[in-house]
Amino acid sequence: MEKVGFMLFLAMILCLATLANSVSRKSIDREASEEEDDIDRRLRLLNKPAVKSIQSVDGDLIDCVDMHKQPAFDHPALKNHVIQMKPSITLPSETKSTRIKYSKPAISQTWQKSGSCPEGTIPIRRIQRQDLLRASSLEKFGKMYHPHSQDQVANSTLDENGRNVVINGTQVSLPYQKDRSQAILLTAGYHYIGASGDINVWNPNVDLPDDFTTAQIWLLAGPGNKFESVESGWMVNPKLYGDKQTRLFTHWTVDGSVATGCFDLTCSGFVQTSTEVALGSALSPISSERAQYQISVGMFMDPHTSNWWLRLTNNLVVGYFPASLFSTLKTSAVMVNWGGQVYSTMVKKSPHTRTAMGSGKYSEALHGHACYINHVRIMDYSLSLKYPGMVQVYNDEVYCYNGNNHRDKPVDEPVFYFGGPGQNNFCP
Repeated sequence: MEKVGFMLFLAMILCLATLANSVSRKSIDREASEEEDDIDRRLRLLNKPAVKSIQSVDGDLIDCVDMHKQPAFDHPALKNHVIQMKPSITLPSETKSTRIKYSKPAISQTWQKSGSCPEGTIPIRRIQRQDLLRASSLEKFGKMYHPHSQDQVANSTLDENGRNVVINGTQVSLPYQKDRSQAILLTAGYHYIGASGDINVWNPNVDLPDDFTTAQIWLLAGPGNKFESVESGWMVNPKLYGDKQTRLFTHWTVDGSVATGCFDLTCSGFVQTSTEVALGSALSPISSERAQYQISVGMFMDPHTSNWWLRLTNNLVVGYFPASLFSTLKTSAVMVNWGGQVYSTMVKKSPHTRTAMGSGKYSEALHGHACYINHVRIMDYSLSLKYPGMVQVYNDEVYCYNGNNHRDKPVDEPVFYFGGPGQNNFCP
């Protein structure tokens, strides 16, 4: 009798265990199903219906999307936005005679070898499922990582967390950027409504899975660490793009990248008008010690609409960051940076990341070896391009990455060289 009771008890335990396992499996399956549903919903939101799709030889899919159905108009501030098809002024440019030094053939985007988008559409790099799965969360996909909470940034100031630079006897504070290492040329102290430069294109090594490296132009306005900014240039970012190709990028934020803004068209914001450029797509050819290539990048505020326009090589106008996104940038920027930036949790630490900046060579290597930005320019309310009256070089980690505003001859205009290998004998 006792044996029968024990067998019944054992059967009951096995039954309960089987039931618990079944409930657990159903719970896991339900969570997995919900995650799949979330990913599918996000993909439908990000990838608008295509009029035409182009398979690029580098693996990207480019969707030609109706210009009036682009991601920008998912932003609450842009629900009734009317597209400004071109700037209300002729954006300033320089004559060929002023651009002879280091002038090289225009580079192109790899996808353009495989087709083109029809008028009335814009090319958008399609976001794939694996792109979302690489992100730390769906909400953070496409965003600039920032270590702070909203409260921490709201209570901080440039003086508390900033880095001080002296320009022409005036102390200027740079916004605090944890896990960033910069080598930049900067100007501040005036009202800037534009900036441009010719950025030498390289393909630096990226070491760790979450690292990225850029060469860019960056315009900022206050307040403090909760700054507003627009930026553009080239970037190598395997976590975002899934490979180590050098790609054209844009970025914007209105709170120091805590909760707003994103790269390219991965969130609503940037309004594209060009049928020729796909933000986030690969650039080619890439510079080597045998041949140098560069891309012209400029961002200019339309004085009549306060929209910030992006212009590339050969005066190609790509689109704009709408004024309705911003508060302080509606008037002007108060600081401009040109140069390189490396993001890694292993900058300013030992062992340092091996992610490189620029060409991977220090600035002292100069032309043909180090990355450069030539024809550094700002625009003020005179609506003309000019070399900034006051500039200063700033390096976060001079033994890992550095910058050098170099003149070949005393009468020459400076060219800003920057870069570095990351971890090496001088940067352990």
